[in-house]
Amino acid sequence: MSQTAQILERGKKTVIGNYARVPIVMARGEGSALWDTDGKEYIDLFAGFGGCVLGHCHPALIAAAREQSHTLWHVGNTYWTEPQIEFAERLSKFAFTGQAFFCHSGLEANEAAVKLARLRGGAQAKKKWKVVSFNQSFHGRSLAMIAATGNPQVKAGFEPAVPGFTQVDLGDLEGLTAAVDDETAAVIVEPIQGEGGIHPVPIEFAIELRKMCDARQITLIFDEVWTGCGRTGKWFGFQHFVDAFGKIVQPDIVTMGKAVGAGLPVGVMFAKPELAALLVPGKHGCTLGGNPICMNVAKTIFDVIERERLLDHATALGEHAIARLRKESKIAHKIAEIRGRGLFLGIDLKSAPEKFLDRALAHGIIANLTAKTVVRLAPPINISKEQWDKGLDGVIATIAEV
Repeated sequence: MSQTAQILERGKKTVIGNYARVPIVMARGEGSALWDTDGKEYIDLFAGFGGCVLGHCHPALIAAAREQSHTLWHVGNTYWTEPQIEFAERLSKFAFTGQAFFCHSGLEANEAAVKLARLRGGAQAKKKWKVVSFNQSFHGRSLAMIAATGNPQVKAGFEPAVPGFTQVDLGDLEGLTAAVDDETAAVIVEPIQGEGGIHPVPIEFAIELRKMCDARQITLIFDEVWTGCGRTGKWFGFQHFVDAFGKIVQPDIVTMGKAVGAGLPVGVMFAKPELAALLVPGKHGCTLGGNPICMNVAKTIFDVIERERLLDHATALGEHAIARLRKESKIAHKIAEIRGRGLFLGIDLKSAPEKFLDRALAHGIIANLTAKTVVRLAPPINISKEQWDKGLDGVIATIAEV
């Protein structure tokens, strides 16, 4: 029995099978490359569901983790630690003036955001507690975030749904207006829907959404678990929403996960100060949230992105990929649409491909298929142009086969 077969046999006996895993054991990573236990090399065009935003084993992140691990490991949030403050200062610099709550994941950040919106709504004359989200959305797998998620498959088996959550179609302002009532506390939206198939929020819709939330004292939450940390070519996805006067449409709360820890378990709810002030001691918490090692790495992610001008890099590589894919004659007849921004792209195929992931792996490519027909690409944002083009070669070859 091979080494890989032995590891798989051990895993099947001891690990719950709630993931649709392929029979490959990854052993090593460097930059945008991965190697399995059989020595096969892959170009990583999905970066661990977007988490490895700077690729595998980035030297600056290793140094940040090593330095902090020799200084302070964990003390809990009874005490202040400087890495938390330094990371929060970077969020205020690159997002908006606000305050941070740290946790482990995007799911937890979204839970915290909804709780904060309800605190705000509960303080109003007519208590507000309901949340409106969007069809084809994904916000996590807790009972509340399942209710917020606009995908029936995610909800199946967990009924009855947590009350107070309603979905409408993305971009449907009339439907949104009808769904909002005097008890609506929040609207939560992904600037680009990830699991739903890479659907960007229309800019005009975002502008009108902000106006409606202001007029009705509703908290606007942007779920940036996928789009934060430079993946779209901006620090945050909402920064693409600019009105006719050049003003960026800002949320009241932005939530982060995945890339914000570069693969470490980091989640952040970042709120405007007047809302953040409502989260007083006893209202919410997270035992390991804001761990000093994770925080030191998280702040370093932002430093690397700024120093290496990776926002411009992501923008340029995204535009290059869209142009190349659109003019590729051997797959043109199979593509319905290409969507996304920066290095968060979806290639929507006209029909559901058979064994796409297996075929891509055979070409040495790690990609993802979502919403049945959408090939999703989200590589490390520091991937080289040469490696990106080689990866696109494999994607094109795979699409041509299916």
